[in-house]
Amino acid sequence: MRESRTEKRQRALEVAERLGQALPQARIALEFRSDLELLVAVVLSAQCTDARVNLATPALFARFPDAASYAAVRPEELWPYIQRLGLYRAKAKAIVAAMGALAREHGGRVPRTREALEQLPGVGRKTAGVVLVHLGAGAAFPVDTHVGRVSRRLDLTREEDPDKVERDLCALYPEARWGRTHQLFVWHGRLTCTARAPACPRCAVGDLCPKRGVKRGRPG
Repeated sequence: MRESRTEKRQRALEVAERLGQALPQARIALEFRSDLELLVAVVLSAQCTDARVNLATPALFARFPDAASYAAVRPEELWPYIQRLGLYRAKAKAIVAAMGALAREHGGRVPRTREALEQLPGVGRKTAGVVLVHLGAGAAFPVDTHVGRVSRRLDLTREEDPDKVERDLCALYPEARWGRTHQLFVWHGRLTCTARAPACPRCAVGDLCPKRGVKRGRPG
């Protein structure tokens, strides 16, 4: 039977409630001490685990304590600190360019609107949303690979484009819950609803999930 919009919204809320109970520790895994460090860490985390980023950032942050120090160097000078993270050349270029824009246009401070964040070189919609949420500066439902995969398997969206997935999720959840539910979906995707072998038998929301796109016969 086709699920109504109201029924889907109620199911979505129940999913978030259960994941909140199952994952009380869910929080951003990146380690940072300032707005600037958060922005750099999120840029570095693209296609890389947070754990690996956390190994690299202490030395990087000690060498480059502010936007001006990044803006004063060539991207190659960041390479020794981040070359184990993957795509390090592109990330170094993006960070130096973004820090230059911060130094010139924002007094070295990280802006607190999504529009301004997205205008920084190398900062896309997902990165801007993550930064915004964890600065407590605004509402967003950033969509990474985990959030997209979990929400599609739950049939909360059928979109592939992250912007469209975010639109669908924002329509299902109250704005005040966007940031927290984003983090719950990230952790659920990492720990249980993994890409290759989702652990459906031990899933906290298994009875609420249509398992859309999950191949049958996987033991989990």
